[in-house]
Amino acid sequence: MSASQTLGGPSRCGRALGPYLDKIIKNAAWRKHSHLVSSCKSALDKLDSLSDDPSHVSSLFGLSQTDAEFVIQPLFLALESAYPKVGEPALECAFKLFSVGLVRGEVEVESRSVVFKLIDSVCKVCGIGEESIELAVLRVLLSAVRSPCLLIRGDCLLLVVRTCYNVYLGGLTGTNQICAKSVLAQIMVIVFARVEEDSLDIPNMKTISVSELLEIADKNLNEGSSIHLCQNFINEVMGASEGVPDVKLSRKNVARDSPNGDSEVLKTDEKSEVDEGQGNGGGESGPDSKIREDGFVLFKNICKLSMKYSSQENPDDQILLRGKILSLELLKVIMDNAGPMWRSNERFLSAIKQFLCLSLLKNSALSVMSIFQLQCCIFTILLSKYRSVLKAEIGIFFPMLILRVLENVLQPSFLQKMTVLNLLEKIAHDSQLVIDIFVNYDCDVDSPNIFERIVNGLLKTALGPTPGSTTTLSPAQDITFRYESVKCLVSIIKSMGSWMDHQLKIGDSYLPKSSESDTSTENTSIPSGEDGIVSDYELHPEVNSEVSDAATLEQRRSYKIELQKGVSLFNKKPSKGIEFLINTNKIGGSPEEVASFLKRATGLSETMIGDYLGEREEFSLRVMHAYVDSFNFKGMDFGEAIRFFLRGFRLPGEAQKIDRIMEKFAERYCKCNPNSFTSADTAYVLAYSVIMLNTDAHNSMVKDKMTKADFIRNNRGIDDGKDLPEEYLGALYDQIVKNEIKMNAISSAPQSRQVNSLNRLLGLDGILNLITGKQVEEKPLGANGLLIKHIQEQFKAKSGKSESIYHAVTDAAILRFMVEVCWGPMLAAFSVTLDQSDDKLATSQCLQGFRHAVHVTAVMGMQTQRDAFVTSVAKFTYLHCAADMKQKNVDAVKAIISIAIEDGNHLQEAWEHILTCLSRIEHLQLLGEGAPTDASIFSGSNVEIDERTQKSMGFPSLKKKGSLQNPSMMAVVRGGSYDSTTVGVNSPGLVTSEQIYHFISNLNLLDQIGNFELNHVFAHSQRLNSEAIVAFVKALCKVSISELQSPTDPRVFSLTKLVEIAHYNMNRIRLVWSRMWNVLSDFFVSVGLSENLSVAIFVMDSLRQLAMKFLEREELANYNFQNEFLRPFVIIMQKSSSTEIKELIVRCISQMVLSRVSNVKSGWKSVFMIFTTAAADERKNIVLLAFETMEKIVREYFPHITETEATTFTDCVKCLLTFTNSKFNSDVSLNAIAFLRFCALKLADGGLVSDEMSGFDGLSSSEANEDASKLQSSTEKDDHASFWVPLLTGLAKLTSDPRSTIRKSSLEVLFNILKDHGHLFPRPFFIGVFSSVIYPIFNVASDKGDILVKDDQDLRASQPPQPEAHTWDSETAAVASQCLVDLFICFFDVVRSQLPCVVSILTEFIRSPIQGHASTGVASLLHMARELRSQLSEDEWREIFKALKEAAAITLPSFMKVLRIMDEIEIPDGSQSDADIEINSEHGSINEDDMDDDKLQTAAYVVSKMKSHITVQLLILQVVRDLSQICIQSLSASNIEIILDILSSVASHAHELNSETILLKKLQKVCSALELSDPPMVHFENESYQNYLNFLQGLLRDNPFASEMNTESHLVEVCTKILRIYLNCTVSQQKPGKETRAIHWILPLGSAKKEEVAARTSLLVLALRMLSDLERDSFRKYVSNFFPLLVDLVRSEHGSREVPHLLGNMFKSCIGPVIMH
Repeated sequence: MSASQTLGGPSRCGRALGPYLDKIIKNAAWRKHSHLVSSCKSALDKLDSLSDDPSHVSSLFGLSQTDAEFVIQPLFLALESAYPKVGEPALECAFKLFSVGLVRGEVEVESRSVVFKLIDSVCKVCGIGEESIELAVLRVLLSAVRSPCLLIRGDCLLLVVRTCYNVYLGGLTGTNQICAKSVLAQIMVIVFARVEEDSLDIPNMKTISVSELLEIADKNLNEGSSIHLCQNFINEVMGASEGVPDVKLSRKNVARDSPNGDSEVLKTDEKSEVDEGQGNGGGESGPDSKIREDGFVLFKNICKLSMKYSSQENPDDQILLRGKILSLELLKVIMDNAGPMWRSNERFLSAIKQFLCLSLLKNSALSVMSIFQLQCCIFTILLSKYRSVLKAEIGIFFPMLILRVLENVLQPSFLQKMTVLNLLEKIAHDSQLVIDIFVNYDCDVDSPNIFERIVNGLLKTALGPTPGSTTTLSPAQDITFRYESVKCLVSIIKSMGSWMDHQLKIGDSYLPKSSESDTSTENTSIPSGEDGIVSDYELHPEVNSEVSDAATLEQRRSYKIELQKGVSLFNKKPSKGIEFLINTNKIGGSPEEVASFLKRATGLSETMIGDYLGEREEFSLRVMHAYVDSFNFKGMDFGEAIRFFLRGFRLPGEAQKIDRIMEKFAERYCKCNPNSFTSADTAYVLAYSVIMLNTDAHNSMVKDKMTKADFIRNNRGIDDGKDLPEEYLGALYDQIVKNEIKMNAISSAPQSRQVNSLNRLLGLDGILNLITGKQVEEKPLGANGLLIKHIQEQFKAKSGKSESIYHAVTDAAILRFMVEVCWGPMLAAFSVTLDQSDDKLATSQCLQGFRHAVHVTAVMGMQTQRDAFVTSVAKFTYLHCAADMKQKNVDAVKAIISIAIEDGNHLQEAWEHILTCLSRIEHLQLLGEGAPTDASIFSGSNVEIDERTQKSMGFPSLKKKGSLQNPSMMAVVRGGSYDSTTVGVNSPGLVTSEQIYHFISNLNLLDQIGNFELNHVFAHSQRLNSEAIVAFVKALCKVSISELQSPTDPRVFSLTKLVEIAHYNMNRIRLVWSRMWNVLSDFFVSVGLSENLSVAIFVMDSLRQLAMKFLEREELANYNFQNEFLRPFVIIMQKSSSTEIKELIVRCISQMVLSRVSNVKSGWKSVFMIFTTAAADERKNIVLLAFETMEKIVREYFPHITETEATTFTDCVKCLLTFTNSKFNSDVSLNAIAFLRFCALKLADGGLVSDEMSGFDGLSSSEANEDASKLQSSTEKDDHASFWVPLLTGLAKLTSDPRSTIRKSSLEVLFNILKDHGHLFPRPFFIGVFSSVIYPIFNVASDKGDILVKDDQDLRASQPPQPEAHTWDSETAAVASQCLVDLFICFFDVVRSQLPCVVSILTEFIRSPIQGHASTGVASLLHMARELRSQLSEDEWREIFKALKEAAAITLPSFMKVLRIMDEIEIPDGSQSDADIEINSEHGSINEDDMDDDKLQTAAYVVSKMKSHITVQLLILQVVRDLSQICIQSLSASNIEIILDILSSVASHAHELNSETILLKKLQKVCSALELSDPPMVHFENESYQNYLNFLQGLLRDNPFASEMNTESHLVEVCTKILRIYLNCTVSQQKPGKETRAIHWILPLGSAKKEEVAARTSLLVLALRMLSDLERDSFRKYVSNFFPLLVDLVRSEHGSREVPHLLGNMFKSCIGPVIMH
């Protein structure tokens, strides 16, 4: 073992000390340092005998205190020797002891311990002037501070710092100075890391970066590799102390101790300034530990150092300036590494406010660049970490440090402004910080609008100096500023977007108080050191902060804006401003409240306040009085009182105003100080004198100044005639002359209008004046100490206002208010820069800004702002004037595409601008490739010829060939405005070769935009949300319409993209797809109806493609999407006037349906609507084309129609019904009817009709005439009856078709369907069919066949009726009635209740004037009666007979009206008398010429009506006769009565007609004149009575009720009547007016009478026979009634021999026995 290894003995201390003591012995000068050598040897000897004893508690580990002091003594001596050769080993030894943790305990100056002596000696040796010694001292001091076993306290710590400080200031080399600075910075890190944790044991202590330390100052000290050397030096010292194995100084050894008084590093003169308020500066939460106490003292002293100013004698003290800069750098290091303790510990927080803020305030007056940069750095740290607790301070420092420089556009310091711009960019990267600034300042009434001013300041910088203004900037500097300011604006809007994304992503679950993670999104925090700056908002949210919602902030923001508006108005016209503020409730309406506002409000113009207070209006006077009365002048000297009074406003210039104010002031002063003057007048005059003196003394324009004697003389006798004391006036004079009376220091300096407008609201004018004033930077503040004091007071005052409350916001809605503030400036900055600059970086930044701005405004739903940004980018693409394009415009195109991809979900209406750009890009690319334009699709043969010409000329690519032939291309080259639909349409003039050249070269630029990028926007539409895709489609439709409507160059790009989009998005949920298709549908309809046929055809083809794709998708039952999808086809089919389009639609639909028939579900409805429209078309080819497909669908694919939705069956039926009305081809109509029969068969077979059909419930026979719509509405929607209704009603309507074949066919099919499938119908439905389907058929027919007589007036002027073309012919009527009866008979049990209606219809036929109809009715009624004879009940027979009775009677009134017409028609008499006419009637005819045509026509009409009437009556009689024969045996008494009534009434009616002699004669003459046959009047009467007699006879013979009903008596009565009628005919009529003479002979009958008698003979014969057939008793009973008549008959002339023969027989066989009896 060598000697060196054993030096110092076995102890650890010995091993550490031994080698160095030995080295000292060797290096020492024996004679000069003999005492030192002997001490070293003694110590070595001592160490050899010592071993480690852990029980000893002393300064050196393992040794007793005495031994420790003994062995360290040689080090003291070596250091005191000031000899470098022994000093260096001693310092190395000390380093070793400290670094390995052998020195322990606390070190204080007061203790004078061995360790303190050691440190003190180390500090002193630094002054010997050796480079190596300086470095060694720094090493030792750093290791001592770093040692985890040693606590250096109080003044000792300050001694260490001072030593390093001195080395920095006076170091022998630059490297040593850098090392000193680095050591100081590292000491700060160590000390304050311990303060943070309140512990010596700090693992992983941070090591400072030397290069970062030199970023701001001292770069000139770097001597080659100095930075590297210093970094290694620090790393070595820090590394040497790592992992000290022994127990470190425990926390209880550093227990809390009472504060240890302030120690200063250097003696300072500012103690009074700094220590203000120190009483509350610490200990509010209890005394701090020793570690924290020392940290507090150190921090305070460094702040003091940073505030030291050079003396008046030595203003250029560069050493002091360097010290100041170093202090600020150390403060930056401290704050940079500060943790949460600084916010939570009231004492340290107070230290920041009192010392650090004061330091910033005082140093703000200096123009040294490095100081300004350091201040900005420190301020940034405060802003990032402590903004919640320094709200008021930041509100003052921000304008003072940052905005002041930012807003100086014309003559800024380049470095200062660059520093500010860099700082703002860092701030802008912290998204939460940006939001917090706006929330806490711009939304706070008592705070400046920092965010707004930042944005506006950046805008001004970005725009640069206004043209013509004087500026100190070089062009390069101006460009740099512009770029940096735009960069800042981009960062701000980017941060806003990041914060918004974060808030919206995490939603309502985000609460700031519980959040510990970084709230700013990626890349938005300011990196600093290893961990970066963590926002104060996150680290310490609970201090002085509250969470606010956007609504509250909106109220505060609007309140502030209105208040500022009021202040601005006041500064222009005070009375208007006060009125506005009162009306908006910003201040109260009382004079006291207005006066209070004038005193306390910031931003008011002092001049305007003075003017307002001096006004003579009543309210202003009251305000002035209240204002003055608010001052308390008690105990104040008069001059002091005036000064105090005038500090808040500037006296007006008008003497009367000053007079009013001073008068009130004098009154108030005397009231507060009653014993000051004899009266207020004295005070008033003196006040005026003082004001005049102040003006005289301090106005540079006044040459002859007032002397003291003048002043005293001017004020003689003002105190009630007496003089004021000269001493008093002299003192007052001196006071005014020495110290000018002026407004508050805060606003005393004259300000430019610009500065006022920016800063007056902040209350900072004075500060800024101080900063911008021409002061020597090292000069102490002096008179401005009052100003600083005032600002400190402001800090304290604001802590009680709203500014002290820190608002935290998580509601993204706050961004709306931020955007409202910043969007205009940002738009202007980005637009102007993009327009004016071609610099790649600048334009790139602007486009980034646009993208972020669009993102924020779009997501926040701010339509106006979003559209402004999007429109600007779109305009900057220059696609509308491609000849002027540059690279930046292509970049704008890329930005547009990026916006579309990134923010598509929120663009809404802005999509139109983007899609317009994409359309223009594609257009230009097509032109560049030389491809034929879309116009070729839409134009005729001329363009095709042009195309062929171009191809033959060699026109493969526009880029290769410069000639432009196409006018549309020329228009593009010329360019146009952005808003013009088609580029260059209205631009006249030819295209120059230069324009062509530029255009072609710019098309090459567009190659950067590939088809992929272009199509990506459209493909990306699949990812858009449901709202966005609808907006996207709307916009694309608009763009497409503008393309297609282009007058010069119609294009289909957007149209094809629409088809693509629809295809891409077909798989979206149905609700979204439905909304999309509503838009697309309207588009296709509007363009499909275009006047340009080519466009319309192209669109329809596009629609067909889409429909084919859509039909590939399967649709579930009961959905309606296919129907919606095909709706455009339907609308265009219905509205288009173009044959080609309609034919195309029919072909398209046919192709789609037949190829995708299995997939068609709800689409059938639209298909049938289209075919229905086609069926009603006026063009034959369209009808036939549609029916061809319809035929195929019904024949082959009928099951598909009702597969999913049965209601489509109804649409199919309606379609077929429309085809039945086709006028072009009866085959189509007949086939359609046949298909309807087929449909009915399918409907019946398919079981669509349920057993519970109740569609016609409640429909009685009285409703039989209601139309089919009621039938439809009465059926339930889910009831299968509704499927039969349109089928049956449709066929029913066809029965009135003008074509007989169609009528007949439809009738047959209708009744066949009912007959074949009626068994499926429940009773109510079948009854409904009768009343709503069948009866209307016959009603229509009868309505068209009959003409009802209205009144006489009508008939006189009427013409004979002309038969209508649409009335049924006999054949149709026969078919109809036969079908009706057959159906009724078939389903009699079901529809029994409809018997009266059926009979009514048949009786209508019988009553019909058309002969065929009548016979048809008779036949049908008889057929029904015969078939149902056994089934009809008595009541049902009664209904039949009642109907016949009604039929017989119903026409009588109208018929009699017709007859009465003849009463008024005069028939001219012939030349013969009536008697002659009677005798020779054949000669009594008249000529047609004797009568008017009108009369003849009317008479002919009456004749016709009479014949018809008689025919109907006879038919009714026939039916009654036949029916009675059918059921004669079962007739009830009541039914017999009805029949007798019918027969009786008809017979009576016939007799009555025959009694109208004059009428009959008139009719005979008319018939003769018109060569018409006479009405069969006699025949009618004969037939009616004959039927009557036959029925009565049949009753007597066959019916059991005959005897009960006294039928014989009835018979005799009728026979008697017949005899009388006959006898009346045989008696000759006398002329009226002639005298009646007794008849002595019977004249023979005339020819007319003979004819009538002959006609009546048969009836007479029947009557006589029936009378003779009576039984004998009956004959005897009634013979007296008719015997006289028989006698008269014997006397009468007869036209037949049978009558006398019968009479003879009666007298012989009937009357004879009665007489004989």
